[in-house]
Amino acid sequence: MHNHVMSAHPAKVLISACLLGEPVRHDGRDKWCADDVLHRWRKEGRVVGFCPELAGGLSVPRPPAEIEGGQGGSAVLTGLAHVRTNLGADVSTEFIAGAQQALALAHRHHIRMAVLKESSPSCGSSRIYDGQFNGTAVTGSGVTTALLRAHGIQVFSELELAEAEVFLRALDSASH
Repeated sequence: MHNHVMSAHPAKVLISACLLGEPVRHDGRDKWCADDVLHRWRKEGRVVGFCPELAGGLSVPRPPAEIEGGQGGSAVLTGLAHVRTNLGADVSTEFIAGAQQALALAHRHHIRMAVLKESSPSCGSSRIYDGQFNGTAVTGSGVTTALLRAHGIQVFSELELAEAEVFLRALDSASH
């Protein structure tokens, strides 16, 4: 007998690997998010972890990077701004490559939403740093977030898990 109440393939969610406890940040650390929502999604088989910066070819550890002028990921994608390390190296190519791999992964798993690390030059969804490496945040999104949003994928930060949960449940309802 088949039970069709719970889909055999629950909607997947792309999640920054650092939030899942993987030590992939520039400083070799994680940003483990011990939230009940993420724990439940893991148990439900929804989580697809990914680090766009590693996928794009950067190493751990690596110099911190910010988008120059705090212009945001869309400006990087169109060549109007660059992602630079605190030493001045241009790492835009790696950030864009990682974003493209995140999008490809989302397409492969039919992912419609992501939870990505706030303030990251890749993953920030409402806040990034201004490119001066002095801790000043500005409104904006990272390179991966900008590319995913341009393709209709909803991006939340780890500070918006309640809203993300509501969105995911709506996706589940729509697929039945």
